[in-house]
Order: sequence, then C-alpha cells, then structure tokens
Amino acid sequence: MPDLHWDEVKNFFDADLMGALPDVFVRDASAEDWQAVFDLVEARGWEWEFVVQGDTEPSLPMATDVLARPHDAELVELKVWPVPGMLAIFRPLSAEEIDFDIDLRELQGQDGVDTPCELLGDIGRKLGKPVLMTSEGGSQADPVLGFDPVLDRVVLLADPRISEPADPDRR
Repeated sequence: MPDLHWDEVKNFFDADLMGALPDVFVRDASAEDWQAVFDLVEARGWEWEFVVQGDTEPSLPMATDVLARPHDAELVELKVWPVPGMLAIFRPLSAEEIDFDIDLRELQGQDGVDTPCELLGDIGRKLGKPVLMTSEGGSQADPVLGFDPVLDRVVLLADPRISEPADPDRR
C-alpha cells in the first residue's frame, strides 16, 4: 500500500507550485550518515554520477574525503537515478546535514509519488532519521512531507491543497 496517494498530494509534485527541484534534507547528520547514503547508492545498484567541476569521477569517493574539502573548493554533486526518470541531486556541503533535490519534472501519477517516497524511506531507514521535503528554496521549518522513522513511512506534514506558487515570479 502506498504511503501517499497521488490524488491527495499531486500539488506537492507540481513543479509550478513546488519548484522543479524541491529541497530534501536530513538534519543532525554526520560524515558516517553521508557514507551510509553513498553505500546505499552502491548497494542498491542505482545509476549515479559523481561530478566535480563538470567532470564525472569514475568511482564514488569516501564521504570523509568529500566533506574534508576546503569550503572554497569547487562544488560537487552526486546525481542518483534510483529508477529511470527520477533524478536526485545530492550536495555534500557539510557533515551536519544531508541535502539533496528531487527533480519533479518527470514524476507524475501514483508512480511519481511512490518512487520518491521509496527513496526517502530507503534513506530514512538506513539512517534511522527523518527525511524531510520542502518546496524549492522553502524554509526547513515548513516541510510538506517526510519519512517518519517511528511510523516507518512517508507522512504529510502540510496541507496538500496549497494554491500559491513556491515563487511569486512563477505566476
């Protein structure tokens, strides 16, 4: 049985309302948590690219090496495709928070809800922590949905009947 139903949450998967790349995060993380995410990507056999300054690395580095980079170093991204058509972009900027975006442009219908819910659940179960989603550029104080490790499922954290775009300039 799905955690969430498309008809109830389709606004949270609407790129015009949420932004094309809603923010997903895990608070109170550590380098070990980042490594657990890297290990999960490899263990699941998900397609991935680790990109440094536009160049794709042939192997996934250790999280401690990535996180030890100077603060002014070029940005790195771990692009992950858990399934074809679903892109998650992880940005290892600090050990204290796991931060990534989900590209909503290809996610529609019940499969478009189930697939990201599975990803949030996989990460949350691996870490034993909540995994929360806000609109693109939204406040972490206002997540709209997230994986609850106590309930072991993705739950709504806001009213899905939102009517305003995430960015007023998108109207």
